[in-house]
Amino acid sequence: MRRSLLVTAAAAISMVLLAMLIPMAILVRSYALEDRLARAALEVQAVETVVSGQDDGIVGQYVDRINDASAHTRVTVLYPDGLAIGPDPGEDANVLDARNTGRARVDDVPGGSQILVPVSRGGNSALPSATPVIRVVVDEPGLDSVVGVAWGLLVLLALVLLAGSLVVVDRLGRSFVQPIRQLAEHTQSLGRSGTVEPVAALQGPAEVQELAGAVDRLVGRIQLLLARERESVADLSHRLRTPVTALRLRVETVEDTGLRERLGSDLDSLQATVDEIVREARRSEREGLDPQTDAVAVIAERVRHWEPLAEDLGRPYAMDLATSGPLLGASRADLEALVDVLLDNVFSHSADTDAVRITLSAAADRVDLVVEDAGPGLPPGLDATGRGKSGAGSTGLGLSIAVRTAEDCAGELTTGTSDMGGARVAVTLRTA
Repeated sequence: MRRSLLVTAAAAISMVLLAMLIPMAILVRSYALEDRLARAALEVQAVETVVSGQDDGIVGQYVDRINDASAHTRVTVLYPDGLAIGPDPGEDANVLDARNTGRARVDDVPGGSQILVPVSRGGNSALPSATPVIRVVVDEPGLDSVVGVAWGLLVLLALVLLAGSLVVVDRLGRSFVQPIRQLAEHTQSLGRSGTVEPVAALQGPAEVQELAGAVDRLVGRIQLLLARERESVADLSHRLRTPVTALRLRVETVEDTGLRERLGSDLDSLQATVDEIVREARRSEREGLDPQTDAVAVIAERVRHWEPLAEDLGRPYAMDLATSGPLLGASRADLEALVDVLLDNVFSHSADTDAVRITLSAAADRVDLVVEDAGPGLPPGLDATGRGKSGAGSTGLGLSIAVRTAEDCAGELTTGTSDMGGARVAVTLRTA
């Protein structure tokens, strides 16, 4: 906003300055030319006195002296018999008109102007055929004259005015932008910590202060709603725990062993679902809105956590783990749950002797985790990543949780067949 304001102000001020300075530059040039013409008119009067009373030799000496002394004017005397004394010989229609009419004239010529003055020498010389004409050519002022100095001063004045105006506009823009920037920094900090401080008093425009007040009221309302939601979730957890415990005690009294085991399994699934709902509801309170975690370190640590279980079962357990990687926008708990889900599926749905291979690689902007086994693999045509779908009678929440974690990191989870003969699950996690 501040830069746009400066660009707009610079464009507007530049147009105003050009509209003022261009006419002034033309006017300065015109004044300089008129000054030269006025000086040339004085020279014409002196030359006219010499031409009217002296012979050609004296006139030539005088004209040469004047031309040598002046760098911007050239004097030439044109006699009717074709004689020309000076640097610009030759007659044109303007010279003939001045001689025939007996009137002086000023004409524009390439590179400047010329003054034509007919001279009466008395007696028969009053006739047009005997009247000499004085031609004074005045060069147009250039940059090497006072015009160049004046134009340089005008350009300097324009730059000073432009710079001063931009400084004033920048100060004014800062008074607008700084409060908005403070408000933006405050809103970006929301959710990064458990406590939210109200925005500091702003000294900007009334509209910005009103916006800051609205943000504070909105944050307060959201905090109140979140607090009520957390209380409701906690209350739900406590309320469900008692009837679930009572049901479990009653299930224990069922004499039919098969029915007792099925009911117990259903209660375990119900308890796991409730725990997952409570955990997800408390995610923002636990992790904040912008978690940052060293994914390689967390995943590698969790993969090694399962190694003792594989050793106890005698299961081959191969690991190829990267040592460092980027920070990802996921919490430590989610990454650990991701690894637990993938390895729990392997240990639960394959034989204890089936080999497992885990590969963890990292790049500057991504982390790839591949879990492969030598088990029976995934059932054909089954979307194991779909929520609530399972090929082994479970709740189907496992891989769907892993998929959600991958999507939260701008990544994906894919399933396939490993070269070991079993399932292959690949998870890609990317930086924001």
